[in-house]
Amino acid sequence: MHDTTAMLIELGAIILALGLLGRLAGRVGFSPIPLYLLAGLAFGQGGILPLQASEEFVATGAEIGVILLLLLLGLEYSASELVTNLKTQYSSGAVDFVLNAVPGAAMALLLGWGPVAAVALAGVTWISSSGVIAKVLGDLRRLGNRETPVVLGVLVLEDLSMAVYLPILTALLAGVSLAGGALTLLIALGTVGAVLYVALRHGRLISRAVSSDSAEMLLLVVLGLTLVVAGVAQHLQVSAAVGAFLVGIALSGEVAEGASSILSPLRDLFAAVFFVFFGLHTDPAAIPPVLLPALALAAVTTLTKIATGYWAARRAGISAKGRWRAGGTLVARGEFSIVIAGLAVGVEPRVGPLATAYVLILVVLGPLTARWTEPLATRLTRLVGRGPAEARPTPATRPDPDPEPTAEAVHANV
Repeated sequence: MHDTTAMLIELGAIILALGLLGRLAGRVGFSPIPLYLLAGLAFGQGGILPLQASEEFVATGAEIGVILLLLLLGLEYSASELVTNLKTQYSSGAVDFVLNAVPGAAMALLLGWGPVAAVALAGVTWISSSGVIAKVLGDLRRLGNRETPVVLGVLVLEDLSMAVYLPILTALLAGVSLAGGALTLLIALGTVGAVLYVALRHGRLISRAVSSDSAEMLLLVVLGLTLVVAGVAQHLQVSAAVGAFLVGIALSGEVAEGASSILSPLRDLFAAVFFVFFGLHTDPAAIPPVLLPALALAAVTTLTKIATGYWAARRAGISAKGRWRAGGTLVARGEFSIVIAGLAVGVEPRVGPLATAYVLILVVLGPLTARWTEPLATRLTRLVGRGPAEARPTPATRPDPDPEPTAEAVHANV
């Protein structure tokens, strides 16, 4: 009885604290992710008041949080959209991978952490935060801008790449042989291809089978199906997160919209628990030694993400201002960097503190670069292009601003 009472008190305190932190972040205008991580650091190993009674429940909740994050992400996309993005944006995705994964891998190797940590840290620095970026685009009223489809296209490719990357990382962390890793990758690729094919050809039938007029029944069926598929995927070493993502892709239309609406509050709750859990298992004393590498990595990958967005927008024929806006928008890292680090810390615990510091830096810096990269780049370009004796351009000669955004249909959420 005493253990149950302590668990309820701790859980209540955690959830109440998360709610207050979320409200504070909303008022400041930033993502709550850094506050959740700091809360975990404060009450975890080496923190102010370590939690004990609720640790097992929080660990389970964290697993569910990762699954719901990927499920809701999959619900945002249809199979046809993913295939279209693969055909039109694959080169942007390749540039994104090279520019942003390589610095993370190189840092792990320079620190002497080995190839497994290099693969994990490459993923941490590669993937932008879809959640943070979607919020920033909405806050800055850029959802209808010409460069926004380019930004979303890069994010879609990153998300789809997780279906290949996560099984590889999971196999490496499990220490499987080269043959076993190749088999795992083949299973993952075959599963992704099969799901995309079935979703394209028979998506309506799947959605009709899951559909229900009762919100309660829809919640139970979708959540139950997702957990079962995630468990099977985990058993096959394909990653539970990938299984959840594929379930989301397979559902479409009104069923996807209804499931997304019902499951969003659950996603927000358990995702917050996941970030706290990650912080709980990161020793605050381990962060100062990796702070300089985290700052260096953040500086380098801020520039490489800006270059990625600029290149992708230029390829799409966007004006210079739009290119800079696209680059600055992609800088934020967040939920999926922590998901990757969370998978790795069991085998490579040194990844955790560095990933925590890195995400804390960029989840705060990301909204700032989204807002200020274009004005600063425009001003610097004008200063470089104009000699000291050259007159300041008059209103008549000043370049025209970007044309008004088109009414092109763009997802409001990523």
